[in-house]
Parts: sequence; C-alpha cells; structure tokens
Amino acid sequence: IGALREAHAIGATTILLCCVPPPEQLKGWVTHFIAPIVGPEIIAGSTRLKAGTATKLVLNMLTTVSMIKLGKIYNNLMVDVHASNTKLVARSIRIVQAIIGVDAAVAEEALARAGGRAKLAIVMLAKGLNPTDANILLEEHEGFLRHILD
Repeated sequence: IGALREAHAIGATTILLCCVPPPEQLKGWVTHFIAPIVGPEIIAGSTRLKAGTATKLVLNMLTTVSMIKLGKIYNNLMVDVHASNTKLVARSIRIVQAIIGVDAAVAEEALARAGGRAKLAIVMLAKGLNPTDANILLEEHEGFLRHILD
C-alpha cells in the first residue's frame, strides 16, 4: 500500500494485480486494476493453484505485449537477443537465418561482426550495411525491425 501511495504521489502509473475484487481503500492510488476472479482454490489455504496460475498468465501477457511494443519482436521471433552464451548464439543464428534466409555460416559471421546482437546482424544483412550504419538505421527507427524490413 505504501508503494502504491508513493508511486501515485509522484505521478507514476500504477497497476494492481489481484485475484479478488480490488479493495476500496486502494482505488485512489491505482490507475489500472487487473483482477482475474478465479474463485476459491480447490485446496483451502493454497495460493499456488488457480490464483497463482492466473497471476502468471497475466504477467506473461503483460511482458509479451511490452516486448512487442518495445520493438523486441519481429513476427513471432524475439530479435533483440544479445548472443552472450552458446545457447543464445545458436538461437541468434537461427533467428537471423529465419528472417534473412541465409545459411548458418553467413548468419554466424554477421552475428560476430554485430557483436552478438541479432537485430543488428539482421539489419546488416538485409540492407548490406556495416555495423555502424546498421546501428544508425536501427536508432532512426527506434529499434523496430518492421519499419526497416517491411
């Protein structure tokens, strides 16, 4: 309650996620209520069943939409990947291949030149640019691949 009150006081947008009807005392401090009403748990006293699952689903939806709105997704691919370990390098190569249609060696080389940034490697290959110019193009389009590729 203290955090909501303080956030409201400084003009921040506030969201309350709860699986029961929102308490009246909070309505002045909350901008948006998200209240999936799941009903009582099948096991009395447990909060890990319906309410926990509903909370996880809502949070997954919010973060997914946020990633889309921030330009981190192109089609159904998470393109704002920084290949910092073996697993992410392999994933980034597959993403570059899927979008550009090149073989793994070309994707891997572009990814290396892009410093492990999949989105940058995609722009470099799609537009025939060096990393610096590709980065400028990304910045001009606020990081949205769709604005560059479509």
